[in-house]
Amino acid sequence: MRIHHLALRVTDCQRAAAFYGGVLGLRELRRSEETGRLRAVWLALDQGVLMLERSLRGAGPEAGSGHVLAFAVDDLATWERRLSEAGIAITDRTAHTVFVNDPDGHRVALSVFPL
Repeated sequence: MRIHHLALRVTDCQRAAAFYGGVLGLRELRRSEETGRLRAVWLALDQGVLMLERSLRGAGPEAGSGHVLAFAVDDLATWERRLSEAGIAITDRTAHTVFVNDPDGHRVALSVFPL
């Protein structure tokens, strides 16, 4: 497995993108807006993507550090069966990603979303 992406909740996507893109030199891949407001900026890592997001999917604290460790996988159906067989509940999902909690409650995602 390889890391697919790391999502960080930020209060101001533009300010965060100025730091990660401008200061650290990460190349911008994508911007997303919601109701006329910048919702997310995605930046390229050597292997994966850093996602700066105003909000993150799934349960978690409303403020402070929110995180999702996401792994790229080839087929969600296979992983859903494997998780079910292991007794691991899927806590959230999108069309391309399933979310689970590790034994310590950390959010982990398995994603087929193309980068």
